[in-house]
Amino acid sequence: MSEQEMKMTVSPICTDKTGKKKYAYVTFTDGDKYAEAKIPDCEITKNDGFSDEEIAGLMFYIKTNLPELKKIAAKNNVFEALKK
Repeated sequence: MSEQEMKMTVSPICTDKTGKKKYAYVTFTDGDKYAEAKIPDCEITKNDGFSDEEIAGLMFYIKTNLPELKKIAAKNNVFEALKK
């Protein structure tokens, strides 16, 4: 990974078309690199520039911190963010 600081963002909770399955996205940026993962499935949905080794590290982070990431997603409110 580069010497730049990696940034992570967590989306608010989304719901599928049936309204039954909840999920959120965790994104990582490091310079020009970008990766997106879907939780709680813990699957990478997009990767642009991260190596397989780096993706493995991101997946380890997501799986290890899944309860906390889910709490962050639950606290995120898209309407409150738009007010800022």
